[in-house]
Amino acid sequence: MKFKIHRGTKEIGGSCVEVWTDSTRILLDFGMPLVEKNGTEFDFGKYKSSKPIELVEEGVLPNIKGLYDNSDNLIDGVIISHPHQDHYGLTNYINDNVQYYLGEATHKIIELNNLFTPQEVHLRNTNYFEKEKTFTIGDISIKPYWADHSAFDAYSFLVEANGKSLFYSGDFRSHGRKAKAFYWFTHNAPQNVDYLLLEGTTISREHKGFKTESEIEDELIEVFKQQGKINLIYTSGQNIDRLTSIYRACKRTGKMFVVDVYVAKVLKELSKYAGIPYPSENFENLKVMFPFFTSYRLKNEGNEKVLYEFKKFKITKEEISNHAEKIVMTVRPSMQKDLEKIAGIEGGNFIYSMWKGYLQKSVTMKFVDYLTNRKLTLHKIHTSGHADTKTLKKMVKAIKPKNIVPIHTFEGDKYKDIFNEPVVELKDEEIREI
Repeated sequence: MKFKIHRGTKEIGGSCVEVWTDSTRILLDFGMPLVEKNGTEFDFGKYKSSKPIELVEEGVLPNIKGLYDNSDNLIDGVIISHPHQDHYGLTNYINDNVQYYLGEATHKIIELNNLFTPQEVHLRNTNYFEKEKTFTIGDISIKPYWADHSAFDAYSFLVEANGKSLFYSGDFRSHGRKAKAFYWFTHNAPQNVDYLLLEGTTISREHKGFKTESEIEDELIEVFKQQGKINLIYTSGQNIDRLTSIYRACKRTGKMFVVDVYVAKVLKELSKYAGIPYPSENFENLKVMFPFFTSYRLKNEGNEKVLYEFKKFKITKEEISNHAEKIVMTVRPSMQKDLEKIAGIEGGNFIYSMWKGYLQKSVTMKFVDYLTNRKLTLHKIHTSGHADTKTLKKMVKAIKPKNIVPIHTFEGDKYKDIFNEPVVELKDEEIREI
């Protein structure tokens, strides 16, 4: 068995690993880059009109035979670890006949992104796997392990063929609401694998452990307890752990949790896979607001029926204004026009609950300025979706790999200072035979 990291040995994002034997070839993830070659933020807009062969020449797409064209020797399968774009975002360039392997909920989230955003990633030939159930592609066997991550439905994978083994960590942590999944893994991990491809997103970011989601919930409660103030919170509409923390904090402080129709749809669809709150008779303090731009987009593209799904749980801007001190509401920059029509915002709280790096983006900066100019107090309440160093060490201890390969990190050179096991620093496109 051989493998090659097409992208990820020296950067975070754009993950793509090829594994093959004499008769079978698979990919682990096929993500969109987060940074350009010069380190600036990746702008896919300038490549939208380019053909695959041009993107390969530009270095945006990896040069993988049988992935884009109609050759008789197509790659045997593409496995997607979780629904973050830096792990699946370039799949729309893959030949329509290629087989995909992913979690059912992951596929649902990708479809929701197509519905609510300009993204157009339509996966055909999908095969759903389940945690801890081994499946095969040709002569390669793959066993998914459920991972605690900020993305819903995230997995790590054990890949085996010809008596050799590779473990792909994907993105994971141990301080989220699925921390028990990682605890279970440490007692049931495959051991003595030949190579562990270990993510190191946060290696250079921290020197102590991250806050747990329960601690985030407690911090939110302290803010929500403030009297006479509306609470606006900017967070990812797909970070189910965080949305659950917000909902629980609302319940404990007697607040009404207001989500926009996009978040409402995400929660409703994913409630089929987990016991999470969503707009329904079972969650009386969860209401839905219909932002102008989102509603216009849905109507304009023939998806007006999505709006009617939540009509029964609608809360108007006037009702929000009249009960501002009872409201905790998710917001985003595209909702500024709606916020201008809501009274009672001044003097409230604005909670930023995402990675601090996004604050450097101009659209986010303008939104923060708009809210602070309306006299809202800014609070930064967040925790990472990735493992801290202590958790990375726990995974290594559980697996006992013969070799560790840095991936999904800018700091691969620091692995040797952290781990006692042999660290193999590879370059993108470098072939390694097991």
